[in-house]
Amino acid sequence: MPIFNPAQIRHFFPALSQTDDNGQPLILFDGPGGTQVTQGVIDAMRDYFIRRNANTHAPFTTSQRTDETMTAAHEAMADFLNAPSPDEIVFGPNMTTLTFALSRALARTWQPGDEVIVSRLDHDANIAPWLALQEQGIVIRWWDFDTADCTLKLDELDGLLNERTRLVAVGGASNAVGTVNPVGEITRRAHEAGALVFVDAVHLAPHFPIDVQAIDCDFLACSVYKFYGPHVGVLWGRYELLDSLPAYKVRPSDPQPPGKWMTGTQNHEGLAGTAAAIDYLAWLGEEYGRDHAPRFPGFSGRRLALKQGMAVIAAYERSLFSYMLDGFEQIPGLTLYGISDRRRLDQRCPTAAIRLPNHSPAELSARLSQHGIATYAGHMYALAVIEHLNLLEKGGVLRVGLSHYNTRDEVDTLLGLLGDL
Repeated sequence: MPIFNPAQIRHFFPALSQTDDNGQPLILFDGPGGTQVTQGVIDAMRDYFIRRNANTHAPFTTSQRTDETMTAAHEAMADFLNAPSPDEIVFGPNMTTLTFALSRALARTWQPGDEVIVSRLDHDANIAPWLALQEQGIVIRWWDFDTADCTLKLDELDGLLNERTRLVAVGGASNAVGTVNPVGEITRRAHEAGALVFVDAVHLAPHFPIDVQAIDCDFLACSVYKFYGPHVGVLWGRYELLDSLPAYKVRPSDPQPPGKWMTGTQNHEGLAGTAAAIDYLAWLGEEYGRDHAPRFPGFSGRRLALKQGMAVIAAYERSLFSYMLDGFEQIPGLTLYGISDRRRLDQRCPTAAIRLPNHSPAELSARLSQHGIATYAGHMYALAVIEHLNLLEKGGVLRVGLSHYNTRDEVDTLLGLLGDL
């Protein structure tokens, strides 16, 4: 079996061969904000517009093809998340919109004084929808993280949980500092207290295999454009919960999941691209990941291939991130936020939040962009994280995010420029 090398797959991503306005090759470390797509995704979306473009549930050919496109996307996402049923997959414009829809629906079943736990390590898309429920008397309890390594204070969770806790909202991984949270253990503790669990897996999904049945959470959301597909949001929920909750919908909509949650006309071309993105990840597993198969007993077919593909990505990205950490440690004054212990890299994503003395993150990002390097600076919507690190008034952090199509040569270029600064 061939050993994974990004040089072997970069040609699948047309954007990786482009240059900036000055003719410099682009180096894309902006994956946490959105990854590039494969030619297969582009072809699938183009094919939709040519051969399938119609609305749903009509007897004519293009409408029937659209129905097939939607079915294929639901089945593909169910395989990606190891969901028990495609009917548990809800699509929408983005994770944030879907989370607001879910939070409002849940609140219709709660009472004033009921409580929701949110973490300061999360993106605001997994905080603001729950904070909004304070208008209805829902109490929000904050869960802190340790600023030394940016990990949640797990021992404090039990003290926050009580008989009024209705839900724990937690991220699978931090989009700002990269921490991967122990969502299985968090779910176990929450369920023992009688609370539901909502996992924001937007930043986890591009980097690690996800199994909602193993996690045992009640809801999980992610975004396809973070794992090599188009701008489509995904919500998974236990069928019995999706079925019983009072979703906000128009009257003619399907009263059963997932239709009752998919308000309005969907992004059909985006769903075509979604299935193509997942097929790429499955191909990656078949091509490079069969040695990982023993890690996933009980899986077969595309579900096994997807787990293998994500395991390939995780292993390569961990190695590349370790290499980047070695370089960071040679740059005087550079501060990295989050886990840096090489023995704990399985507890973080390949996403680095850094600062250099005498340079604001915005200045660093601008300087790097002059050399074709794409990064983000500021709070990246992880407002609570940056506030808790006391960095909001200082311009936040520079975020460097690695993806499986990034190379050591690209990292070397970044390290050289940061070292010069």
